[in-house]
Amino acid sequence: MPAAQALRRRRRGLTLALGAAVAAVLLLGSGCATVGYYAQSVGGHLAMLRQARPIGDWLADPATPAALRERLALAQQIRRYAVSALALPDNASYRRYAELGRGAAVWNVVAAPELSLTLKTWCYPVMGCVGYRGYFDRGAAEAEAQALRRDGWEAWVYGVPAYSTLGWTNWLGGDPLLNTFVRGSENELARLVFHELAHQVVFAAGDTEFNESYATAVERLGLARWQADAGRLPDDPAVARRRHDFRQITHRTRAALQALYASAAPEAERRARKAEILAAMRAEHAALKAGGHPAWAGFDGYDPWFANANNATLALQASYDGLVPAFERLFAREGSDFGRFHAAVQRLADLPRDQRHATLRALGP
Repeated sequence: MPAAQALRRRRRGLTLALGAAVAAVLLLGSGCATVGYYAQSVGGHLAMLRQARPIGDWLADPATPAALRERLALAQQIRRYAVSALALPDNASYRRYAELGRGAAVWNVVAAPELSLTLKTWCYPVMGCVGYRGYFDRGAAEAEAQALRRDGWEAWVYGVPAYSTLGWTNWLGGDPLLNTFVRGSENELARLVFHELAHQVVFAAGDTEFNESYATAVERLGLARWQADAGRLPDDPAVARRRHDFRQITHRTRAALQALYASAAPEAERRARKAEILAAMRAEHAALKAGGHPAWAGFDGYDPWFANANNATLALQASYDGLVPAFERLFAREGSDFGRFHAAVQRLADLPRDQRHATLRALGP
């Protein structure tokens, strides 16, 4: 088939897919705002797919910068390892690359009430209800956050380097590698690929904490095995220490706020005590930077997070970390075998939400 004809057919296929998706939105939506949101989601994703080219094309192109060429070759090693060692899907995802010309794939909005760590949820076809809302335009995300704040929610907008379409777009070429994450460290690249592929293995509709904690467990367990099998160095000790300290600080803060919000104290007292807890959290971070540990000396990477921390940011953090220890214990129970582990997680996903969480909690403290 001539190249021009193949390109026209590919573009036509994408256009038809967009048209079909928008038609589905029109049927499923419940108002102009909903239709507009889904249209930007579908259009943004298909625009990203149109920019993606097979990795082989990038590697063969003499104009590809050497540093990018090295990263793409590494990404393909990681991709093959994900299949052979971690029992992750062998499909079209992460076999193409796109330069988006921006620093994030999408921008997510999260929100929580003033005196609660329960994320606001938005409901979508197939995915069910999740605790975030994504936009391909940062301005639209900021506008959504501002509207939520006017309605009394605590909100936050954050850039997302990658997201998963759960395998639904593999027929269109799958989720591509992006400039938003391939230039990070080798370990971070491996983490992200393992995490996003895990979403294509198991996904429990409407259970953000279960889905994200499972994928986070896969990324951590997978990275440890990748490092061991390939003889690669683990994370920089300073990076590992900062990540550990951040988790500990936020875990303690969430525990204190959960207890406060569940108490019978008057609202005014809970508001005042909440401010004290958040101030103590920020002071602990500042003390670490001021000399609490050498790993923190001069490091400002967490500054924006602590400056903007609220119920929404803390609740989001919990959704990624809250169930990870339980999944790690399940992995050990399954003989540290990834195939058996994924199957066990799928059995949990098939249970009602309360039952799956109770089963995970029963694995131990």
